[in-house]
Amino acid sequence: MAKYKRRPKVKRYRRSFYSRGMRIRKIVGIVVLVAVVLAAAWFAAPHVLDWATHTWYTVVKDRDLEAESASRAAASSQAAASAAASEAASSAASEPEEDVFDGKAIVSGRWAELDTAALTDDDTLRTTAQQLKAQGVEYAVLTLKDVAGNIYYASQAAAAAGGIVAEPLDAGHIAAILREEKLIPVAQLAAFKDPISPRTDPSMAIHYNGSALWLDAQKNGNPWLNPYSTAAVEYVGDLVEEVQQLGFEQVVLTNVQFPKLSKKQDYGTTNGVSRADQLKADIAALQDRLSGKVTLWFSYTLDQCKNSSVALDVPALTLGVQNLLVTSDAAMDADALQALETAATDAGVESLTVHAADRFETDRVSG
Repeated sequence: MAKYKRRPKVKRYRRSFYSRGMRIRKIVGIVVLVAVVLAAAWFAAPHVLDWATHTWYTVVKDRDLEAESASRAAASSQAAASAAASEAASSAASEPEEDVFDGKAIVSGRWAELDTAALTDDDTLRTTAQQLKAQGVEYAVLTLKDVAGNIYYASQAAAAAGGIVAEPLDAGHIAAILREEKLIPVAQLAAFKDPISPRTDPSMAIHYNGSALWLDAQKNGNPWLNPYSTAAVEYVGDLVEEVQQLGFEQVVLTNVQFPKLSKKQDYGTTNGVSRADQLKADIAALQDRLSGKVTLWFSYTLDQCKNSSVALDVPALTLGVQNLLVTSDAAMDADALQALETAATDAGVESLTVHAADRFETDRVSG
């Protein structure tokens, strides 16, 4: 049997055709690819879910998602607005209401007169005001024109030029401090009894024998403003409006009357109007002019209110005064006060203040 030669064994080696650098680059590439795929999936997922949800509800469930979304947005907006309004209301309720001071209001309460000589500085005025308020005073009265014709503030009225005192008060500043201390500032002005303004403007004066100034029986003689003079009445109204602009929203007019009757008095053209009727007309004109601007008081004595007098010719209660301030040198008991209040009510007086020896107080307020 023939023998064959054995084939020599061939030794095989396994080799990698990738170098180390190539393998590293391959691994890095795979990692980057996986990261890119995951990132794309992350960003695409919401859109895919929105699309799927929209498709499910619009196609399968047949619902209008846009309308529902708008409805939810409107409801959310309404809820936010309601919450804001509720918060604002709660905030407003928690804040105290501002105390509005009405200087024209007539209230029951005490009055007090301020001494112009004592108003030396703000501290003194404020201390005085605080003390008065603590005593129950509601009205603080400051005389800004007296029966001697002196005017205690820097009036701009032409006829007032001769009566302004050398060192006038800063009346507006005084009124402001009184208001801050919750006191009602009241200016007191003498009306027709004025020996200075008639000399400054004689056209407003009572005359004698034509153009000469009539003088009363006082020492050296004093002229008076003429209640029949339209210019004189307007001048008094001008002064009231001036002090109102300075902060005095309540004004007391004194001496709205005639001087003692004399045959030598020349009132000019009277058209047959009696002295009493002329005073009624003057009071009505001033009340109409100043209505809504100033609370106007007219001051008369208790005797003038009860009886006819040479200054009025009729009782003061019949002159058509709306707000009356009655003065009396003597104290008034309860019966006298009640009688006065009844008479004032019957005469149509709306508000009554009594300044007697023992009291200075508003007793009755209209309404």
